[in-house]
Amino acid sequence: MMLSMDKQPQQHEDLNYLVVGLGVTGFAVASYLLKHGYRCKVQDNRDIPPYMQQLRNRFPQVKIERQELDADLIEWADALVVSPGLSIHQTRIRQAAEMGKHVIGDIELFAQAVDKPVVAITGSNGKSTVTRLLGDMIECDGKRAGVGGNIGTPALDLLQTPVDFYVLELSSYQLETTYSLQPMVAAVLNVSEDHLDRYQSYTDYIQAKLHIYQGARVCVSNSDDETTRHDANDITFSLNPEVEANFRLIHDDGTWLAHRAEAWLNVNELKISGRHNWANCLATMALAHEMGISKRAIIEAMKHFTGLPHRSQWVAEADGVEWINDSKATNVGAAKASIEGRERPVILIAGGQSKNADMSVLYPVLEQRVKLVLLMGMDADIIEQAWRGATLIERVDSMKCAVARAYGQAERGDCVLLAPACASFDMYEKFEARGDDFMQQVRRLLDV
Repeated sequence: MMLSMDKQPQQHEDLNYLVVGLGVTGFAVASYLLKHGYRCKVQDNRDIPPYMQQLRNRFPQVKIERQELDADLIEWADALVVSPGLSIHQTRIRQAAEMGKHVIGDIELFAQAVDKPVVAITGSNGKSTVTRLLGDMIECDGKRAGVGGNIGTPALDLLQTPVDFYVLELSSYQLETTYSLQPMVAAVLNVSEDHLDRYQSYTDYIQAKLHIYQGARVCVSNSDDETTRHDANDITFSLNPEVEANFRLIHDDGTWLAHRAEAWLNVNELKISGRHNWANCLATMALAHEMGISKRAIIEAMKHFTGLPHRSQWVAEADGVEWINDSKATNVGAAKASIEGRERPVILIAGGQSKNADMSVLYPVLEQRVKLVLLMGMDADIIEQAWRGATLIERVDSMKCAVARAYGQAERGDCVLLAPACASFDMYEKFEARGDDFMQQVRRLLDV
């Protein structure tokens, strides 16, 4: 549930901004506010916030309050700029909102300042791939793209460089605190259970995602996922050739990515694999087309796009066994898409923090596609209970053990797939570190 904010403050020098949290986003927010002469304090309850020294080096006058968010700080502030890693539903922030304080995020500040067209992209899965690919399409068309948001460069930092378009990946957390954004085109790619440790219900999570359509001139939705629907005027994409979507698959001496009945690109010419990546391409085609990007640039960018690290990333093939790193599959929807995207029998490495998701959703695809699950991490007991009977399940203590066991069990024609369906924070700092560990163990074992 989003906090009710009928009227958001435009940036003004007589407002007091309290930046809550000094991670990468908080650092970008504080730097932006201080650079533009706004009154700003930073609050972070950690003894040594990650970006404290960098911020002080750049702005020696900055006030950094290393303490809990308390009544005095809230009283001082007119607006709390909350980092997306912090829940706006925690008691102090809710109290601030009830007192009439504005609770916003970095994207709201960006929306108040931006003067070029914005494309906004969200979804439980695939949004980073679509965001990067769309940026490539824009550049291939001879235009300049500022690509960032929830991926790569923070949105406020993008304002420092002249561009023709901004392409933003937005998380549900960022959308909760955004009110003024008016995208040229907005898309919800898909919705599946995720982050239920931060939301009261799956419905609240869906509503946070759908907030991206507010103020958008054109809405792009997924005909294969009814929860993404905005209204009857949506530009749609679908993997179902029988669906009358604007962008879809057609079968004509092969499988083609198409605009209505017009075939644009055979899927065999893509460097990224799996049906989920076909859907990502169709979504990006829809966004780019609505922006006015040329068909030539759209096709060329798709032909050359090799994907992103830790997202269905090919690692090696040895003795007829393929090894794939999809560490970014941090929820059940992403893991399901990843498994279904493989054309080989799968040995699955999974587990971690389940974030209260319904893991039984994966039961049918495990039963059909997976010959062995190697399960590790904090919620292994819960996950094993949900998956028991679907396929063989073995418990392992580490990535090293998982890779070694997979190597011992894999047969020619198999795929060993890291698609955890869980967050990584029980064992790793971030999903990238988990993927790096997997790749390192595989390469060491295979000597490649």
